[in-house]
Amino acid sequence: MGFLKRIKEEIAVIRQRDPAIHSPMEVFLYPSFKAMLHYRLAHKLYRSRHFFMARWISQRGAHKTGIEIHPGADIGKGFFIDHGSGVIIGETTVIGDDVTLYQGVTLGGTGKEQGKRHPTIENNVMISAGAKVLGSFTIGANSKIGAGSVVLEEVPPNSTVVGVPGRVVKRSNAAFPQEDMDHIHLPDPVKEELLALKQANAKLEARLQQLEARLNSEN
Repeated sequence: MGFLKRIKEEIAVIRQRDPAIHSPMEVFLYPSFKAMLHYRLAHKLYRSRHFFMARWISQRGAHKTGIEIHPGADIGKGFFIDHGSGVIIGETTVIGDDVTLYQGVTLGGTGKEQGKRHPTIENNVMISAGAKVLGSFTIGANSKIGAGSVVLEEVPPNSTVVGVPGRVVKRSNAAFPQEDMDHIHLPDPVKEELLALKQANAKLEARLQQLEARLNSEN
Protein backbone atom coordinates (compact mmCIF):
# COMPACT_ATOMS: atom_id res chain seq x y z
CA MET A 1 0.00 0.00 0.00
CA GLY A 2 1.32 3.47 -0.94
CA PHE A 3 2.33 5.97 1.72
CA LEU A 4 -0.41 8.49 0.86
CA LYS A 5 -3.02 5.75 0.86
CA ARG A 6 -1.82 4.68 4.32
CA ILE A 7 -2.18 8.24 5.61
CA LYS A 8 -5.73 8.49 4.23
CA GLU A 9 -6.60 5.18 5.88
CA GLU A 10 -5.23 6.28 9.28
CA ILE A 11 -7.22 9.53 9.05
CA ALA A 12 -10.42 7.68 8.16
CA VAL A 13 -10.01 5.26 11.09
CA ILE A 14 -9.55 8.04 13.64
CA ARG A 15 -12.50 10.05 12.32
CA GLN A 16 -14.71 6.97 12.40
CA ARG A 17 -13.85 5.83 15.92
CA ASP A 18 -13.44 9.06 17.90
CA PRO A 19 -16.57 11.18 18.45
CA ALA A 20 -14.40 14.02 19.80
CA ILE A 21 -13.24 14.89 16.26
CA HIS A 22 -14.82 18.18 15.14
CA SER A 23 -12.67 18.95 12.11
CA PRO A 24 -10.47 16.88 9.77
CA MET A 25 -7.35 18.86 10.68
CA GLU A 26 -7.57 17.68 14.30
CA VAL A 27 -6.49 14.23 13.16
CA PHE A 28 -2.95 15.51 12.59
CA LEU A 29 -2.71 16.39 16.29
CA TYR A 30 -3.60 12.88 17.48
CA PRO A 31 -0.84 10.80 19.14
CA SER A 32 -2.30 7.68 17.49
CA PHE A 33 -1.89 9.21 14.03
CA LYS A 34 1.70 10.29 14.70
CA ALA A 35 2.60 6.96 16.32
CA MET A 36 1.29 4.95 13.37
CA LEU A 37 3.19 7.08 10.84
CA HIS A 38 6.41 6.42 12.76
CA TYR A 39 5.53 2.73 13.12
CA ARG A 40 4.79 2.15 9.42
CA LEU A 41 8.13 3.63 8.39
CA ALA A 42 10.05 1.88 11.17
CA HIS A 43 8.40 -1.46 10.37
CA LYS A 44 9.38 -1.18 6.71
CA LEU A 45 13.00 -0.55 7.71
CA TYR A 46 12.88 -3.40 10.24
CA ARG A 47 11.70 -5.86 7.60
CA SER A 48 14.59 -4.69 5.41
CA ARG A 49 16.91 -5.51 8.34
CA HIS A 50 17.85 -1.87 8.98
CA PHE A 51 17.37 -2.51 12.67
CA PHE A 52 19.16 0.52 14.10
CA MET A 53 17.31 3.03 11.92
CA ALA A 54 14.03 1.25 12.62
CA ARG A 55 14.55 1.52 16.37
CA TRP A 56 15.71 5.13 16.09
CA ILE A 57 12.52 6.15 14.30
CA SER A 58 10.45 4.05 16.68
CA GLN A 59 11.97 5.71 19.74
CA ARG A 60 11.44 9.17 18.28
CA GLY A 61 7.79 8.29 17.87
CA ALA A 62 7.59 7.01 21.44
CA HIS A 63 9.21 10.19 22.76
CA LYS A 64 6.72 12.40 20.89
CA THR A 65 3.54 10.43 21.61
CA GLY A 66 4.01 8.28 24.72
CA ILE A 67 3.10 5.26 22.56
CA GLU A 68 5.86 2.65 22.23
CA ILE A 69 5.42 0.29 19.29
CA HIS A 70 8.35 -1.99 18.52
CA PRO A 71 9.09 -1.86 14.77
CA GLY A 72 9.03 -5.65 14.66
CA ALA A 73 5.35 -5.82 15.61
CA ASP A 74 2.98 -6.80 12.81
CA ILE A 75 -0.12 -4.56 12.73
CA GLY A 76 -3.01 -4.85 10.30
CA LYS A 77 -5.27 -2.18 8.84
CA GLY A 78 -7.92 -0.21 10.71
CA PHE A 79 -5.82 -0.05 13.90
CA PHE A 80 -6.70 2.73 16.38
CA ILE A 81 -5.24 3.82 19.73
CA ASP A 82 -7.56 6.15 21.64
CA HIS A 83 -5.60 8.78 23.63
CA GLY A 84 -2.65 6.39 23.71
CA SER A 85 -0.37 7.52 26.53
CA GLY A 86 1.42 4.56 28.08
CA VAL A 87 0.60 2.03 25.34
CA ILE A 88 3.36 -0.57 24.82
CA ILE A 89 3.40 -3.09 21.97
CA GLY A 90 6.18 -5.70 21.98
CA GLU A 91 8.37 -6.95 19.15
CA THR A 92 6.61 -10.21 18.27
CA THR A 93 3.07 -8.90 18.74
CA VAL A 94 0.70 -9.65 15.87
CA ILE A 95 -2.40 -7.45 15.55
CA GLY A 96 -5.17 -8.13 13.04
CA ASP A 97 -7.55 -5.70 11.38
CA ASP A 98 -9.92 -3.20 13.04
CA VAL A 99 -8.39 -3.47 16.52
CA THR A 100 -8.82 -0.70 19.10
CA LEU A 101 -6.60 -0.05 22.13
CA TYR A 102 -7.10 2.51 24.88
CA GLN A 103 -4.52 4.32 27.00
CA GLY A 104 -2.19 2.32 29.22
CA VAL A 105 -2.56 -0.99 27.37
CA THR A 106 0.45 -3.33 27.37
CA LEU A 107 0.89 -6.13 24.84
CA GLY A 108 3.97 -7.65 26.39
CA GLY A 109 5.97 -10.77 27.15
CA THR A 110 6.55 -12.57 30.42
CA GLY A 111 10.34 -12.77 30.54
CA LYS A 112 13.44 -13.23 28.40
CA GLU A 113 12.19 -16.17 26.35
CA GLN A 114 13.17 -16.28 22.68
CA GLY A 115 10.98 -16.47 19.57
CA LYS A 116 7.30 -15.57 19.66
CA ARG A 117 6.83 -14.12 23.13
CA HIS A 118 4.09 -11.51 22.72
CA PRO A 119 0.36 -11.93 22.10
CA THR A 120 -1.56 -12.31 18.86
CA ILE A 121 -4.65 -10.09 18.69
CA GLU A 122 -7.16 -11.21 16.09
CA ASN A 123 -9.56 -9.02 14.11
CA ASN A 124 -12.11 -6.65 15.68
CA VAL A 125 -10.79 -6.82 19.25
CA MET A 126 -11.15 -3.98 21.77
CA ILE A 127 -8.71 -3.74 24.70
CA SER A 128 -9.77 -1.19 27.32
CA ALA A 129 -7.74 1.29 29.37
CA GLY A 130 -4.94 -0.11 31.51
CA ALA A 131 -5.36 -3.73 30.43
CA LYS A 132 -2.27 -5.95 30.25
CA VAL A 133 -2.00 -8.90 27.86
CA LEU A 134 1.17 -10.78 28.71
CA GLY A 135 2.53 -13.82 26.89
CA SER A 136 2.50 -15.66 23.58
CA PHE A 137 -1.14 -16.64 23.10
CA THR A 138 -4.13 -15.48 21.08
CA ILE A 139 -6.97 -13.12 21.87
CA GLY A 140 -9.76 -14.43 19.65
CA ALA A 141 -11.59 -12.28 17.12
CA ASN A 142 -14.46 -10.02 18.21
CA SER A 143 -13.45 -10.04 21.87
CA LYS A 144 -13.46 -7.28 24.50
CA ILE A 145 -10.91 -6.97 27.31
CA GLY A 146 -12.18 -4.91 30.26
CA ALA A 147 -10.31 -1.98 31.78
CA GLY A 148 -7.51 -2.92 34.16
CA SER A 149 -7.68 -6.63 33.31
CA VAL A 150 -4.52 -8.76 33.30
CA VAL A 151 -4.82 -11.48 30.66
CA LEU A 152 -2.38 -14.38 30.99
CA GLU A 153 -3.97 -17.09 28.84
CA GLU A 154 -5.73 -17.62 25.54
CA VAL A 155 -9.14 -16.02 24.99
CA PRO A 156 -11.70 -17.69 22.67
CA PRO A 157 -13.37 -15.62 19.93
CA ASN A 158 -16.43 -13.49 20.78
CA SER A 159 -15.51 -13.31 24.47
CA THR A 160 -15.63 -10.60 27.14
CA VAL A 161 -12.79 -10.76 29.68
CA VAL A 162 -12.53 -8.88 32.99
CA GLY A 163 -10.53 -9.17 36.20
CA VAL A 164 -7.09 -9.95 37.58
CA PRO A 165 -6.25 -12.47 36.35
CA GLY A 166 -8.57 -12.00 33.38
CA ARG A 167 -11.44 -14.46 33.08
CA VAL A 168 -14.03 -14.97 30.35
CA VAL A 169 -17.34 -13.74 31.77
CA LYS A 170 -19.39 -13.68 28.58
CA ARG A 171 -19.39 -15.33 25.17
CA SER A 172 -21.45 -14.44 22.12
CA ASN A 173 -22.14 -16.00 18.75
CA ALA A 174 -21.95 -12.66 16.95
CA ALA A 175 -19.28 -9.99 16.54
CA PHE A 176 -19.84 -6.60 18.13
CA PRO A 177 -19.92 -3.72 15.63
CA GLN A 178 -17.05 -1.25 15.74
CA GLU A 179 -19.61 1.43 16.62
CA ASP A 180 -20.18 -0.40 19.91
CA MET A 181 -17.08 0.78 21.75
CA ASP A 182 -18.67 0.52 25.20
CA HIS A 183 -15.98 -0.70 27.58
CA ILE A 184 -17.76 0.36 30.78
CA HIS A 185 -20.95 -1.70 30.94
CA LEU A 186 -19.28 -5.11 31.09
CA PRO A 187 -20.29 -8.06 33.27
CA ASP A 188 -19.01 -7.96 36.87
CA PRO A 189 -18.64 -11.58 38.06
CA VAL A 190 -17.51 -10.60 41.58
CA LYS A 191 -20.57 -8.41 42.07
CA GLU A 192 -22.82 -11.16 40.72
CA GLU A 193 -21.32 -13.74 43.10
CA LEU A 194 -21.70 -11.40 46.08
CA LEU A 195 -25.31 -10.72 45.12
CA ALA A 196 -26.00 -14.46 44.84
CA LEU A 197 -24.43 -15.05 48.29
CA LYS A 198 -26.48 -12.19 49.75
CA GLN A 199 -29.69 -13.65 48.34
CA ALA A 200 -28.82 -17.13 49.59
CA ASN A 201 -28.03 -15.74 53.05
CA ALA A 202 -31.36 -13.87 53.14
CA LYS A 203 -33.23 -17.09 52.30
CA LEU A 204 -31.31 -18.96 55.00
CA GLU A 205 -32.10 -16.32 57.62
CA ALA A 206 -35.78 -16.37 56.66
CA ARG A 207 -35.83 -20.16 56.99
CA LEU A 208 -34.15 -20.00 60.41
CA GLN A 209 -36.69 -17.45 61.59
CA GLN A 210 -39.51 -19.75 60.47
CA LEU A 211 -37.98 -22.68 62.37
CA GLU A 212 -37.49 -20.55 65.50
CA ALA A 213 -41.07 -19.35 65.31
CA ARG A 214 -42.32 -22.93 64.97
CA LEU A 215 -40.23 -24.10 67.94
CA ASN A 216 -41.47 -21.20 70.08
CA SER A 217 -45.09 -21.95 69.21
CA GLU A 218 -44.65 -25.63 70.09
CA ASN A 219 -43.20 -24.72 73.48
